[in-house]
Amino acid sequence: MNQPLKIVYMGTPEFAVAPLKALVDGGFNIVGVVTIPDKQAGRGRHLQISAVKQYALENNLPLAQPEKLRDEEFLQQLREWNADVFVVVAFRMLPEVVFTMPPCGTFNLHASLLPQYRGAAPINRAIMNGEKETGVTTFFIDKQMDTGSIIFHELTPIADDENAGQLHDRLKTIGAKLVLKTIDAIEKGTAQSVPQEILPNVLLQEAPKITKETRQIDWRNRAETIYNQVRGLAPYPAATADLQNSETGAITSLKILAVQMEKDLHNLPLGTLVVEKKTILKVACADGFIVIIKLQPAGKQAMKAKEFLVGFREAEKYFLSLPFKS
Repeated sequence: MNQPLKIVYMGTPEFAVAPLKALVDGGFNIVGVVTIPDKQAGRGRHLQISAVKQYALENNLPLAQPEKLRDEEFLQQLREWNADVFVVVAFRMLPEVVFTMPPCGTFNLHASLLPQYRGAAPINRAIMNGEKETGVTTFFIDKQMDTGSIIFHELTPIADDENAGQLHDRLKTIGAKLVLKTIDAIEKGTAQSVPQEILPNVLLQEAPKITKETRQIDWRNRAETIYNQVRGLAPYPAATADLQNSETGAITSLKILAVQMEKDLHNLPLGTLVVEKKTILKVACADGFIVIIKLQPAGKQAMKAKEFLVGFREAEKYFLSLPFKS
């Protein structure tokens, strides 16, 4: 194209800020930014703005926050911006009237190697499933979630001790570079997209949103399963466990933020707490123990296990309860 592409950027959380910043720093023509409306949050019900809005305000970028993406007022705003391409990163599903508007199409950055891990939580789910590699993908949006034709992939290994927060930070940087590569290809007319291919006999993993049930640790599982669950949910929203007093039945909710595995045969009831040397806290699971390194009791700050044990008396009266299974 003879003229620089006019770009409308759509995104919400921190993950979406890095690609937007890369576009701005690269001198690309951002004619508009779209993000979610402000929402009330916290005990004081203060208005909270998205990370993308914060960046847009700081950089004097035109901004829209539609309640509904089919509202005529919003559609008219998009028409007036007259963009060549829409870039979408961690936003919402777009109606066809929106994603078909720009002449060069609408593409999305997704934090997985599509078609694997379509859905809302690809970073968490990849780690929770014990994957050794993941990546980012740019693809042209179509009517369904994360199913459009792929433009580019970028692969990266997942370290055995990497948690979701660490992988998130790496992928947002890799993703920002991939967005620039994609915009450059579209601008030069060299972007080639291919349909997502689902190979026969290949299990297609999905990435549905994280729920309360997803976060609850089941001590009937193997140590490796629990280890992957904890790091796949750390530091946020975090795996959870219920600390229960066997005499009173009182329950304290815990966030489990970091653990290690200890493979060892035992005949202890699952969920039994084992304290060693007054500094080591272990939990019996199916094929050994989970050694808790960092945790956060409800209403308190995150702390190391040895700090938790300082104020933890009569450990033998407590256990970590098993989730109810219907």
